[in-house]
Amino acid sequence: MNLLNSNIGDNIRKYCANIGENPLLVQGAGGNVSWKENNILWVKASGTCLENAEKDDIFIPVDLTHLTSEINNKNYSVTPKVIGDIHLKPSIETLLHALMPHRIVFHLHAVEILAHLIKHNYIDILKHSLSNNLSYAVVDYYKPGEQLASAIGTILENNPTADIVFLQNHGVVIGGDNITNIDKLLNQLTELLVSHPIFQSPKLINTPEAPQDLSNQYSPIVDFELHQLALNPVLSKRLKNEWVLYPDHIVFLGPSPFIFHTWIEAQEKIIYSKSLPELIFIIDQGVFVSTKFTKAQLAQLRCYFDVLIRQSPTTTLNTLNKKQIAELLNWDAEQYRQSLSIL
Repeated sequence: MNLLNSNIGDNIRKYCANIGENPLLVQGAGGNVSWKENNILWVKASGTCLENAEKDDIFIPVDLTHLTSEINNKNYSVTPKVIGDIHLKPSIETLLHALMPHRIVFHLHAVEILAHLIKHNYIDILKHSLSNNLSYAVVDYYKPGEQLASAIGTILENNPTADIVFLQNHGVVIGGDNITNIDKLLNQLTELLVSHPIFQSPKLINTPEAPQDLSNQYSPIVDFELHQLALNPVLSKRLKNEWVLYPDHIVFLGPSPFIFHTWIEAQEKIIYSKSLPELIFIIDQGVFVSTKFTKAQLAQLRCYFDVLIRQSPTTTLNTLNKKQIAELLNWDAEQYRQSLSIL
């Protein structure tokens, strides 16, 4: 990829389209990117996908002078002012981008990094794995938006030179003056924090099938490796006990999984449901989805799988608590983002 294009916008769009096709870096509409130019913050619109950066107008202009003034007054609840008549909304995490002093900011949910940020001892892992020449800061989990922006603001006051901010149970923020800097830091992080899959998915001998009377409602998930979530006992245990690990997972896949041990059990419970679950797990049989299951949801389930297969069976993971889950489920901004991500 040519990273030396003189046009910063075209350069960033090209890079975003490239990494947006890598599910280990970007999942569906997850992640957001920005750059600062002439007192304008160009930021990814909520619910749009980085992989479409070159073919769609996914970046929208926000008044940076206004944002900076409000941030200086510690007003982290400020609504960004979009410049022009644009129907899309700026990213939920626009303030995060304005807070970072760098010209270009990437916020990603990269699997190799996220796989560590959900562990109890993630800070020790970062200290042990990262080289001394990397300037980074760490932020505990906060609800995206105002709460997270406030926490990052405090962290950056104490660590003004940080180019990297790790967000517990969430992702990573990387700042740089050009795409070459961003690319170098992202490659360094994914290489230093790489953790190879522990569980290898055996080939399925037979395609899982739903019972005849449910075959019109449910079909086996198209990504066959994901059936291991119901077939592998270690993964199935995590599925039950460690479902909610980061915000995008709950927003797109819900607060708890629908797990059944037999199709009979599933039928008995589904028949009384107000609406059919879009995703169900039948232990020792496979993973099944309804016709309403979207590409965006598939991307998030794949991310969850990719994170889990990098965990030792004895590793303890942090899960979001009931209060944190409720905050995300009842949040208008996330409901808006999800509504745009029906892919």
